[in-house]
Amino acid sequence: MSRLQYYRRIFNAYLVPGKSHLTFWHETPQANPGAGAYQLGEYYMLFAEKADYQGQHDSVGIPMLDYHGRIGLQYNPIAIAQWGLGNYNLYCHHYNNDRKKKFLAASDWLCAHLEPNSHGSWVWNHNFDWEYRSPLKAPWYSALAQGQGISLLVRAYRETNATAYLEAAQRAFATFLKSTEEGGVTFTDARGNLWFEEYIVSPPTHILNGFIWAAWGVYDYFLATQASAARDLFAQAVLTLRANLDRYDLGFWSLYEQSGTLFPMVASPFYHRLHVVQLRVMRHLTGDEIFARLADKWEAYTRSRTKRTRALCYKSAFKLCYY
Repeated sequence: MSRLQYYRRIFNAYLVPGKSHLTFWHETPQANPGAGAYQLGEYYMLFAEKADYQGQHDSVGIPMLDYHGRIGLQYNPIAIAQWGLGNYNLYCHHYNNDRKKKFLAASDWLCAHLEPNSHGSWVWNHNFDWEYRSPLKAPWYSALAQGQGISLLVRAYRETNATAYLEAAQRAFATFLKSTEEGGVTFTDARGNLWFEEYIVSPPTHILNGFIWAAWGVYDYFLATQASAARDLFAQAVLTLRANLDRYDLGFWSLYEQSGTLFPMVASPFYHRLHVVQLRVMRHLTGDEIFARLADKWEAYTRSRTKRTRALCYKSAFKLCYY
């Protein structure tokens, strides 16, 4: 019954005309050429389409995502942070007061909804169940939400000097100093690699896009505060990425995660393109050419019809077997 409900919801989101959560998530990934590497400014991806999201908003203008099915209409802290970051970028271009109101509204929402988990760590919860391979039961939190919330809040602090934004960012950053077992979002594997986990599950799955986006939040916190703990965490994340990128390369497509299953979790076309953009940003932030070389390689995969078809077959087999 749960599998039937999952496929019904996915069918409605992907194939039935109208707005769904995918209306927000699946914009074309684009790096922001106006983003610097060594001082806090515009965010590293544009999020321009997300800034002008045409789906539902609440009474004060905060975006809500329609997941259809039993999940229905929900706030998603990651989406709210990305909507805010997109509006922040546009504000930096045009200094439009409406854009400022929107990114500050998102920042205020994040401040109001940061709450302690069962371990006393301050997190942004998702208040709906999510059909991952190991189902996530509400409320659940994520390194991705923590990182992108921080990225927005430190920019709101930069623009307004309102300490509430910095204080919320500080509380959220503390989750990166704790392991997942302690109520935080970090996991250290047997080889000493430090990961930021998008989904807190056991065993961890090391979702690539979430790890990278979370790392940018740690880096932004360093730029805003010069905290040595943030600098060291980002350096460790870069080392983890360098040491493990080959594990995400199938030779014809990228992996979404380290699933540990017989059939690997191949990235969808959207997430594969996102990986390419994220790697180019990592090259921009670190100066390390390994990220640019792999971005070029993965981008070349998309120009092969055979590789695209093979990736789709792998993706379909994974979904049918494990969801």
